[in-house]
Amino acid sequence: MRHSNGIRRAALATTAVTAVAAAVTGILPGTAMATTTTTPPPACAASALQVSARQAAHPPVGTGTGAAVVQFTNVSRKTCVLKGHPTVAGAGNGSPSRNTPLKVTPTGKASTVTVRPHGKAWVKLTFVQVQGEGDGYCVSGKKPSAFPTMVIGLPHSGKHQVALNDGWWAECDNKVTATPVSAVKPS
Repeated sequence: MRHSNGIRRAALATTAVTAVAAAVTGILPGTAMATTTTTPPPACAASALQVSARQAAHPPVGTGTGAAVVQFTNVSRKTCVLKGHPTVAGAGNGSPSRNTPLKVTPTGKASTVTVRPHGKAWVKLTFVQVQGEGDGYCVSGKKPSAFPTMVIGLPHSGKHQVALNDGWWAECDNKVTATPVSAVKPS
């Protein structure tokens, strides 16, 4: 009979441990486990982003900027999110009222990109290319435009004035094709 008393004590101990565990986790027999909701990270504030730009490794044929990759680095201490296609304008000398907005043709589907502290996200801008040498020309017959900086805006994340790391932004027709913000660095 000693053996059955040992089994009985073990069963009681197991039941007690299970009851304590259930009480600690808030699960009662016959009830579903409680779900917790977490608040998604907020949109990245303009002040949380450091923005830089470089010419893309694979631009279209021509002599202007062709294509550029814009990098957004989260310089804050908190995770935030970016989403959507950018707005683009050639920066006006001395005043935002002198900016030259470019017509943006969005390409690709926008999804939310979570950017941790020191994390990065990118967009790729492809411009109507300047042709020829010297001052160049536009196939459309319009005069090419060149800007020392562009103003890149993101939905709910402000506008950012940025220069290329190696020259001026040159484009034709005030048009640009833009990818949505991505966690994958484009070429």
